[in-house]
Amino acid sequence: MNFPINSRVLLAWQQRCQPLSGAHYKAVSCRMWRMSLHYDLHSHSIASDGTLSPVELVTAAHDAGVDVLALTDHDTLDGLLDAARTARALGVQLVPGVEISVSWQSQTIHVLGLGVDPGNETLQAGLAGLREFRHWRAEEIGRRLARAGIGGCYTGARALAKGNIVGRTHFAQYLVAAGHARSVREVFKRFLVNNKPGFVPGQWTSLEAALEWIHTAGGLAVVAHPARYHMTSSKLRRLIAEFRAGGGAGLEVVSGSHSRDNITAMASLCRNENMLASCGSDYHGPQNPWIKLGQLPALPAGCQPVWESDRWPLQ
Repeated sequence: MNFPINSRVLLAWQQRCQPLSGAHYKAVSCRMWRMSLHYDLHSHSIASDGTLSPVELVTAAHDAGVDVLALTDHDTLDGLLDAARTARALGVQLVPGVEISVSWQSQTIHVLGLGVDPGNETLQAGLAGLREFRHWRAEEIGRRLARAGIGGCYTGARALAKGNIVGRTHFAQYLVAAGHARSVREVFKRFLVNNKPGFVPGQWTSLEAALEWIHTAGGLAVVAHPARYHMTSSKLRRLIAEFRAGGGAGLEVVSGSHSRDNITAMASLCRNENMLASCGSDYHGPQNPWIKLGQLPALPAGCQPVWESDRWPLQ
């Protein structure tokens, strides 16, 4: 896949800005217009562990009133071309993105790359390595569950995965369907977390490498759902310090998995650490009715939105 999305796919954005002040519209006018848009900067399709195709996802975002959508599948760019075509047809502004799996101090964290060039070879090569590990991990989860007396799990999970990535969510969906648990959440607690029979520790890329891939591809790096890692305050500040030193730009202050208290705490951290603030539902599909596309609270006062950055792709 090789298409210059940062320069061409977003042409519709420029055309919509121009009427604000004529042929030579002022940057401040576009900035004010950006502030009025409805953003959702974290979503998934069947290219990773979502349940909607990229076309269905963008259509759903359009129907939900989302103006600017980031498709950020786990460790893959495969859905972006179809998403871009649909976004152009519907007038949705697509931010090409990815959610990169990172190992940091014995913990898995996720870093969003927003506005990346899907044709960048450095990013593509790095993500390919992560997908190779994902493939081995999926097979190993199946083997470990089989040793625990639950056979057929890899085959069942593979059948549920519509894209090339078989993730833990697919195993959870299969185990629920097979009657081994009542919910996806129960599957994770009983089978897929540390010290449970299907747990396989992640061996992901380093934070330094993930940031290099994103920056080389022209993107902005954002720590996804930081409250979900349940870090101590001091550890989270160490993560942010290392992230910022490597060129990281922002924190996902508003997330579909953040409570009101989480949002307040992350907003305070974002302001204190002089980071940009992002918002995203982390939408995976309609099977999670408590998380809806675009239905997010506003960023708290005092947070500078990531889309106000000079490096934001939709200028």
